[in-house]
Amino acid sequence: MQGVRNDLHEENWVLEPGEYGKNLETGEWFMRPPQSETFHSGMGNLNNHTVVEHNDGTITVSPSILVTGHHDKQWHGYLEHGIWREV
Repeated sequence: MQGVRNDLHEENWVLEPGEYGKNLETGEWFMRPPQSETFHSGMGNLNNHTVVEHNDGTITVSPSILVTGHHDKQWHGYLEHGIWREV
């Protein structure tokens, strides 16, 4: 799934599923993985990951991202050049 960059600032502090962005005040990166019929989660930070920002504004995150959402459902995958890939 193609992700969408949506940087966070004073007037915008919400990410929709599939979005990622940088907090423009702190430089921290946040993401919200894609949702499906069985997986829903809120925003999470990427403080425990390495984030590489590419010239086109997309990012690659390593290592893989593991998120536990509602009802203990999990999303595990990658965000590479702005594209979400579940494993």
